[in-house]
Amino acid sequence: MRSAGASGTGASNMGDAVPGGGFPFLDHIGLVVREYGPGDSVCALTIAPMHMNSTGRVHGAVLFALADTGMGAALAPTLARDQACATVELKINYFKPVRAGELACTTQVVNRGRTLANMESSIYLDQVLVARANGTFAIFARTA
Repeated sequence: MRSAGASGTGASNMGDAVPGGGFPFLDHIGLVVREYGPGDSVCALTIAPMHMNSTGRVHGAVLFALADTGMGAALAPTLARDQACATVELKINYFKPVRAGELACTTQVVNRGRTLANMESSIYLDQVLVARANGTFAIFARTA
């Protein structure tokens, strides 16, 4: 697995997923891809006030973004230069509320086929499992 480095935020060091490089949404929410390689990844996010819902807990979409990003980071290194991927379906189970701290998301590719891949992400807060997700991504030819 490659270290994504500590110098940047988001996944801007993962290549050309966005014209001009970078992932503006990840930078906006403070999500960092710490490590990624063919078949696995580690992402992290430090909780800030902007991540909270109206009840003072982290909004479920924040955990969803961690899982979705982790899945893409684990799958992307398996793609050929002329291929891209996109989320087709993602299901997440939330186990515990989160109020503060740093979330860590570990992801593994469960199955990689020619046109579809399935991944599983586990999200932790201080070594405690707070959510688990399973997702399917489409694999297709990259268009200009």
